[in-house]
Amino acid sequence: MGDVMGDGDIAVLGVGMHPWGKWGHRFVRYGTVAARAALADAGLDWRRIGSVVGANTVRGGYPGQVAGATFARALGWQGARVTSVYAACASGAQAIATARAQILAGQTEVALVVGADAAPKGFFAPVGGADRPDDPDWLRFRVLGATNPAYFGLLARRRMALYGETPADYARVKVKNARAGAANPYARYRSPVTAEEVAASPLVADPLRLLDICATSDGGAAVVLSGMGFARRHGVTRPVRVRAVSTVTPVYPRAVLDLPEIATDPAPADGPPGDGFRASIARAAYEEAGIGPEELSLAEVYDLSTALELQWYEDLGLCPPGAAAGLLRDGTTTLGGRLPVNPSGGLASFGEAVPAQAIAQLCELTRQLRGTAGARQVAGARIGIAVNQGLFGHGSALIAVG
Repeated sequence: MGDVMGDGDIAVLGVGMHPWGKWGHRFVRYGTVAARAALADAGLDWRRIGSVVGANTVRGGYPGQVAGATFARALGWQGARVTSVYAACASGAQAIATARAQILAGQTEVALVVGADAAPKGFFAPVGGADRPDDPDWLRFRVLGATNPAYFGLLARRRMALYGETPADYARVKVKNARAGAANPYARYRSPVTAEEVAASPLVADPLRLLDICATSDGGAAVVLSGMGFARRHGVTRPVRVRAVSTVTPVYPRAVLDLPEIATDPAPADGPPGDGFRASIARAAYEEAGIGPEELSLAEVYDLSTALELQWYEDLGLCPPGAAAGLLRDGTTTLGGRLPVNPSGGLASFGEAVPAQAIAQLCELTRQLRGTAGARQVAGARIGIAVNQGLFGHGSALIAVG
């Protein structure tokens, strides 16, 4: 499948990142560092870029709300069109989808996509401070007092009740991802973690502990995308290609709607795979790319919590409902296994820099499909998927082929 070119394929000419951490700078700095790295990787002068698509950060003030123009200005005005996109945790994928549409529509030959964030310490809270009763994010904080980890804990408890998973299973996810992140120079946390260390970390939202939940981080990521014709003229005969980008919303009404469903929107345990929001996002990407989960070489998933990574295994169709912990225990999803998940180290190793994350996932897929991921290289990688979810119906799935 990787040798077949799809009608909607675009080429990934360059990738670049600013290391994740808590650096104390404005988001613009992280994004421009990543952008210049992506341009250098592509071997292109900034003046060749015809479109800049910025993934917005609501925490960056007005410059963050118009990220495309902000990054274009920081790099130096040169006449490129600019677009700014916000879609919560799917902002980076929406920005990639926008650039892809512009390229396929013939509006530009080559585009630069950039996302960066300078995230506050602690749990994310609604931005702005004003009363917003029409905002479900504001409501859950104000009315329920439920930060994100409360939702993660509900999902973990539900999986424990339905499938017999244990906190030890969730610790295995952290151990796996920390081992991979230790080999990633862009990761914030680069030390291996033991299951005992996870179990000894403070309890945050029962049954999840501090090391089960991702941090908030500063970071940036960028990609240079082009049409296949431009790539050939640029001398790149076998580029990594983006074949599908899915940003579909949930489908309602639902046959099953209980409290955990409202909180986490998984596929119903007694229904067919693909009924939930995350599964719908993945299914749309598979259909667009013309592949199935059995053809994947690796996956990058949005592991906001360790339990959520296991939910993704099922929603991606890697296994039936309830079988995710088995894949983890038998080594299938570890580096060296049949289908590594989060070989980058995932959010467990990076923390969350919201508008940059989906772009960073494409950076990782690109390095893996190029065969340049070093110690975390997935042998024979040909096809990869990257997935995200967010509030207000925002989510994304991206498929890349080598």
